[in-house]
Formats: sequence, structure tokens, C-alpha cells
Amino acid sequence: MSIAIAAAVRVILVLLFLPFSALDKLLNFNGAVGQASEITANPLLARVFIFAGLAVEIFMSLGVITGLHDRLCAFVLAGYCAVTALLWKQFWKPGDFWTDNAGRARGLFWDFLKNFALVGGFLLITFGTGAGSVHDFFDDPLSSTNPYARVSNLTFGGSTKNRLFIVGSDTLYSNFLNVRGVQAP
Repeated sequence: MSIAIAAAVRVILVLLFLPFSALDKLLNFNGAVGQASEITANPLLARVFIFAGLAVEIFMSLGVITGLHDRLCAFVLAGYCAVTALLWKQFWKPGDFWTDNAGRARGLFWDFLKNFALVGGFLLITFGTGAGSVHDFFDDPLSSTNPYARVSNLTFGGSTKNRLFIVGSDTLYSNFLNVRGVQAP
């Protein structure tokens, strides 16, 4: 049951991109290029932006769902959400934020915040909830959070019993600790 919940949470997190936004770019390519043209007058560059966005939405989403390099994929998606918010959800530009409750700025504001809420969700996958995991990510950005692994056993080992071995469903983890494990009599 817990594996199904972990998978469902990840699917829900990327659902906006895969399949919906990716399909929209494919089925309405000219409209997507038109939207990209808002930040560049060069039609070739607008197309490059759309293809790059499509690649990010498909491949990074698949990485988050499958757990394959999911930390890096989530980091890229966090950056993608931040950049798209700053480039296309500029609520400060229309000038009607405080004067018109139904104005364009209000809609852009909520879209902007939604993008940054997604940034937070993706950064939770990237870094986890502990301060030490930020360092872990930058040490090995291609690592996985192994979202579908189950712990089956753990034990202390090593000559001073300060090495913790954790056996997962398909992996073996080993961490050195600043404390010694329980000693057998």
C-alpha cells in the first residue's frame, strides 16, 4: 500500500506536465510557439524553447515517477517552474492588481504562486526535509531517493561498530555514524 501511495503522490505532482502540458505543446504547437514568442522575437528560438520545455516536461517527469535520478529530475523541474513563473506569470506588469479584483494581474498572481508551490514540492524530493540532505544532493546529484524501496533489515558493523548497514528491497546502504551500535555480549 505504501508503494502505491508513494507512486500516486509523484504522479499527482507531475500530472500538470505529463501528460497535460506536454500534450498541449504537441497538439497546439503553433499556440505554444506563440506563447514562447512573448519573450523572444526570434521564431527559431521560440521553437527551441518549446522543444526544450517539452523534453523537460516528459523526461524529468518520468524520472520523478520512476525514481530514476529523481532528485536531479525534481531539481530541474523546480528550476523550470521558477523560470516559467518569472517569464510568463508576471503579475506585476498589468498594473491592475490593486484596482481590479477580476483583472489580469490577479489571475497571473495565483498562477505565479502555484508555480512556486510546485517548486517547493520538487525541492522536497530533491533535498528531503533534513538540512543534511542538501549536502548529500550536491555530493551526488544523480542519486535516487529510492522511493519504492523497502527496508528489510539493518545492523551495525565494522571494527568499531559505528557503521550502519541497511538492507533495502534491492539495495544495500552503508553509513558511518558518530556513535557505536549495540554490542553483542
